[in-house]
Amino acid sequence: MTDQKELRWGIIGPGTIARTFSAALQHSEGARLVAVGTRDPARPGLSDGFPGARVVHGYQALIDDPEVEAIYIATPHSGHAEWAIRAAEAGKHVLCEKPIAVSAHEAEAAIHAARKAGTFLGEAFMYRLHPQTQRLIDLVKSGTVGDVRTIKASFGFRMGNPDPKHRLLANDTAGGGILDICCYPVSVSRLLAGAAIGKPFADPVKVLGVGHVGATGVDEWASAVLQFPGDILAEVGGGVSLVHENEVHVLGTTGWIQVKSPWFATGRQGGSAEIVIHRPDGRDETIAISEPRWLYVFEIEAAGCAIRAGRREFDPPGMTWADSLGNMRTLDRWRASIGLEFGIEKAERRKTTLSGRPLSKPKSPMRRLKIAGIDKPTSVLALGAVGLETAAHAAIMLDAFYERGGTVVDTAWNYYAGRADRVVGGWMDTRGVREDMVVLAKGLHTPLNYPDVVARQLADSLERLRTGYVDIYVLHRDNPNIPVGEFVDALDAEVTAGRVRLWGGSNWTRERTDAAIAYAVKNHKTPPTVISNNFSLAEMVEAPWAGCVASSDQAWKTWLRARKMPLLAWSSQAQGFFTERGDANEPELTRCWASPANFARRARAAELGRRLGKKANHVALAYCLFQDFAVLPLIGPLTLQELEDSLQALDVQLTPEDVRWLESG
Repeated sequence: MTDQKELRWGIIGPGTIARTFSAALQHSEGARLVAVGTRDPARPGLSDGFPGARVVHGYQALIDDPEVEAIYIATPHSGHAEWAIRAAEAGKHVLCEKPIAVSAHEAEAAIHAARKAGTFLGEAFMYRLHPQTQRLIDLVKSGTVGDVRTIKASFGFRMGNPDPKHRLLANDTAGGGILDICCYPVSVSRLLAGAAIGKPFADPVKVLGVGHVGATGVDEWASAVLQFPGDILAEVGGGVSLVHENEVHVLGTTGWIQVKSPWFATGRQGGSAEIVIHRPDGRDETIAISEPRWLYVFEIEAAGCAIRAGRREFDPPGMTWADSLGNMRTLDRWRASIGLEFGIEKAERRKTTLSGRPLSKPKSPMRRLKIAGIDKPTSVLALGAVGLETAAHAAIMLDAFYERGGTVVDTAWNYYAGRADRVVGGWMDTRGVREDMVVLAKGLHTPLNYPDVVARQLADSLERLRTGYVDIYVLHRDNPNIPVGEFVDALDAEVTAGRVRLWGGSNWTRERTDAAIAYAVKNHKTPPTVISNNFSLAEMVEAPWAGCVASSDQAWKTWLRARKMPLLAWSSQAQGFFTERGDANEPELTRCWASPANFARRARAAELGRRLGKKANHVALAYCLFQDFAVLPLIGPLTLQELEDSLQALDVQLTPEDVRWLESG
């Protein structure tokens, strides 16, 4: 495909920006438009904006078209991730109109699809690849105005006919200024803040945003202040109901740079523009920019060059994958600061996977673990919900986990004030998979760990989870000041009422667990039958959180074998100690896991991983799965790439000798 002299393009979504792109294609080297996909092929005059191109009925039909090699996605924002994923799965290269997705989580999913497929995916910020932008970068890097202190950037206009159904004002199409045009000021601020510190881009350490959300549920005008490393500040703003200055200013210690036409540079069809350098003494220096080529030609030709070279993303100053993700995360934080969540991001609207397809049963179920008292398939890995930020994020991760055969999800009453429970419950409800899932819920974290709190917190979790029962309920922390029998009585009542199938303690000692079992047997109550403590190839040096208990030493292993009690192992991968993060001297990893014995175990895991074609982290997770007692590791991936990486541990087979060698060499 990529050795063709002329790259054959297709367009999804024949709107105004698609027509602009089509016109630029005709002035580009090595590119030709062959087809445009539309849901309304009978629309009068549609083909006029796409001369020489076939009109294909439907977006999927265009993706399936064998003549099309690369696809420009020009749908409303709400369709960007879906069609980028579908195109990548079909082996097609993608240039996606900005923003690349509605959120960073969607963007990560689209990038993950391209990474797996080995296809190109680029975000179409046309100004980024124009020579004027490179000149601006060079001016900042060379210290033309000294040390950069502040960047000011705006992009805003007032719609001439503000139809509430227009994509820019419609909540269902993720309209509004922040996503549609404020992405420009954010992207240039990150670009220039990066140039000021010698990097391709920089991500803000702080985002303070405000905005006006109108009657249609989108932001009509908004502003934000971004703080970057080195105390570089950016003031950004824009909107779809308010005309802005539409300039970029870079303020330094020896002057300031004014870019009068930052977004359209020398014009859509070429022309001239100016960059003005202002000095404190009033002197001005004007840099004339003359460029005959059409504005959108630069991104088209850059994408074509990358595709022919076998690259999967733009080179800077084009939007690399990391750059696109950083931009989306900033926009997410801006939206969060004004409380703007689109209806399509809520659980009730997420009835299909991000690719627009129904959730599918796994083709090959994940290995199973038998836990007495659970009468449904229990996968050998559990997905933690603690880091799932929104319903949309949860749907992406839980869909993928389910389709890979995962059935156990871990949540807790106190995770983000109940957010984890809610996103899990919303996902199970909209997908109709409650009876497929083993829900591990937790309650009673310090300081609310008293027996009379059990019923109230469980009731909260059940309501949030949209279910009448949980499969496993675990007490998040022990309270040794309370007689253990009172906890047993409280949980026995919930088991009897049918709201809990089985229960156990998290961060409980052997002695308290033994005492709870003895009390239950003596008084004919339901005993704890699982325990959830830390277990990992790396033995915990210091607890990550107060009150934590680890079960990795020999005394615990002997007890677990004798009790035959399944261990639900949190931090089973030692919080990233076995990844490259373990070499980065991160204070938290160093505090909790750094010891000579653990470093030696990590080295052995890496050595064994090289022999097996895997990484140390895969071996460390497999170590948990190949104990001679039942261990159910709880994993906490936050992206599809992290999930896929963790699941590679399922390919690792360890012998008892391997396990002993990993422990002690």
